[in-house]
Amino acid sequence: VAADGRAWLAATRAAVLDALAAAGGEAAGADLARAVPALQVKVTVDEDKAWGRDVTLTSQLLNGLSADGAIVRGRPRGSWVSSQYRWAATDDWLPGGLPERPLLEARAELVRRYLTAFGPASVTDVRWWTGWMKGATTALAALDLVDVELDDGPGIALADDLAPTRRPQPWAALLPALDPTMMGWSERDWYLGEHRPALFDRSGNAGPTVWWEGRVVGGWAQRPAGDVVFRLLEDVGAEATAAVEAEAARVTALTDGVRPIPKFRTPLERELSA
Repeated sequence: VAADGRAWLAATRAAVLDALAAAGGEAAGADLARAVPALQVKVTVDEDKAWGRDVTLTSQLLNGLSADGAIVRGRPRGSWVSSQYRWAATDDWLPGGLPERPLLEARAELVRRYLTAFGPASVTDVRWWTGWMKGATTALAALDLVDVELDDGPGIALADDLAPTRRPQPWAALLPALDPTMMGWSERDWYLGEHRPALFDRSGNAGPTVWWEGRVVGGWAQRPAGDVVFRLLEDVGAEATAAVEAEAARVTALTDGVRPIPKFRTPLERELSA
């Protein structure tokens, strides 16, 4: 794209912020692409993978600028299922922008928040979720942790998060594709069982899942008319089946005919939605 990538990105960042200011503070990605030629550049991604393809850099650059704290993603353009979003400068939403934090402190805080939500977990889970190797080890060393024994091996937990958890009443849930709960751990056998082939695509993206009492027991989808259908992949009994049926009816009413289609289609979701 450019001999000096850093300089090119810096210039693109400045051009995007100028375009947002010229648009009155907010603009959709397509509008920004027309105003900033760099956003229209095409590159080949994952060329050594089966899913490799040519893409326009609009989404990648805007998401990158968002991760860098320069811009924020606002409401979708059109209905709530639209994949086209409006963007704004972070300074317009948060005067002064995001405060700077030392790298090690920021990493430790991110892992602390992960373990607060998903702990206890294994070190493998932490490394997978963060995408770090050495960085994860450094972040863990900065936290007050205790070693715990998980069903499938050793794990870690925050020292102040060891109080027993009261068992909830029986519950069913229909979680959407790529839900953080489904994607929260690398080692998933303890809640996924043997259902991975039906519920994940070839790249490891999770589709819509049916949960009963903290475990994945099936998958669901929406048909063209908007009705929610599901399939249980194991025998969970009459009480659980009735609870899932009630939840499917609730989600059908909640979406009210609007049909969000997962970006990453999985085998069971494709079959059920046909």
